[in-house]
Amino acid sequence: MKRKIFSSCLFIIIFSVPYLLTAQTVQDSTRNGAVKVYLDCLTCDMNYTREQIPYVNYVRDVKEAEVFILVTYQPTGSKGMEYTYFFNGAYKFAGLNDTLVYSSGPDETTSVVREKRTNMLKLGLMRYVARTPLADEISIKHSAKLEKEEVKDNWNYWVFELQTSPRYNGEETYKRLMMSNSINISRVTPGMKLEIDLSQSYNRQKYIFDGGLTTTYIRTEKEMQGLYVKSLNNHWSAGLKTDVLAATNPNYDLNVQLMPAIEYDLYPYSEATHRQLRINYAIGGQFCNYIDSTIYNKVRETLYKQELNIAYQVQEKWGSINLSLSGSNYFHDWSKNKLELNSIVRLRIIKGLSLSVNGGVGYINDQLNLRKGNLTEAERLLRLKEQATSFSVNAGFSVTYTFGSIYNNVVNPRFGNGMGMGNMMMGGFDR
Repeated sequence: MKRKIFSSCLFIIIFSVPYLLTAQTVQDSTRNGAVKVYLDCLTCDMNYTREQIPYVNYVRDVKEAEVFILVTYQPTGSKGMEYTYFFNGAYKFAGLNDTLVYSSGPDETTSVVREKRTNMLKLGLMRYVARTPLADEISIKHSAKLEKEEVKDNWNYWVFELQTSPRYNGEETYKRLMMSNSINISRVTPGMKLEIDLSQSYNRQKYIFDGGLTTTYIRTEKEMQGLYVKSLNNHWSAGLKTDVLAATNPNYDLNVQLMPAIEYDLYPYSEATHRQLRINYAIGGQFCNYIDSTIYNKVRETLYKQELNIAYQVQEKWGSINLSLSGSNYFHDWSKNKLELNSIVRLRIIKGLSLSVNGGVGYINDQLNLRKGNLTEAERLLRLKEQATSFSVNAGFSVTYTFGSIYNNVVNPRFGNGMGMGNMMMGGFDR
């Protein structure tokens, strides 16, 4: 009898522990009366955010949220980032919306940017927290008074960026040297944008066979891209695109393009981080000097072409859509054309279920630069020279379903953020 009683008690204790632990976790991880927040931010350090802002309840389902926060970003002229925070109130906060913007500097470290972004998030949340019982636990302070100083830009909005990336790897029978260098020069103001990109790459692969015989394959590329855009009003822009290219893969000893263009955005450019529908049309000329004779027996030629690009982007509570449709053709032969469609769609379908789909398809019939003659096996496998194709296709999707507690306030960085040694090594750091 005593053995049965002991077994029954042990059974009850064992099966009660998970419930007790879960109850304790919920007790510790939720704040009664706190604002329920859904933060839609792909670039946020959520561990840091939860630690620095513990006075709200972070929910994992947008339908449970009293405040939905969407964070978008785009590069600035100084090579920093502009982060836009859209605050959208729901339920008792319905109609209480706001938009805040923070721009990072090009020389600010990841840690500094993270801190300033979190402070911006705190400021945006105060109007909601102030309407909850937790307002009594919040104190507001400011830094020491700073002297007023007129900031003078000695560079007059000019920004220069230099980058070099050498890389080498080798084995007993194989060696590879890769080098890429780039220079970016830009000047961005509300009225105009000027960008100049110069890049150079070198890729040498060396194969060593028995007896000391070697075979070396080299692929090089040099390019200069230029863009000048003049703002006409909040919907229209005009610009000029240039491209100068010398590359072994596409068979260009020299390729020069000059394309004046005009663009119309159905929505004001001021809403670009939230939604865009841009129609861009360009027309111009292209001078080609080929390395080898083309399949049309050309060693050099001058061509005239036109391009039309339509891009649609939107980010909302239900997800985001990015669509782009582009087409081009040469005037001397309209059958020499190309049409491409690319898309990325992220949707929240029902509670806990989200779907992400990306894909693209292209019809290609404008490869006037292809080399005459057959390619060797090595040139095909190593893709040393551009190959003929009439289409391109890419596709992928992912489905995510989560269920359980709607709260996710607890921060526990032990052993990283997931399974495996890789995550253990990376846990707790920006990446």
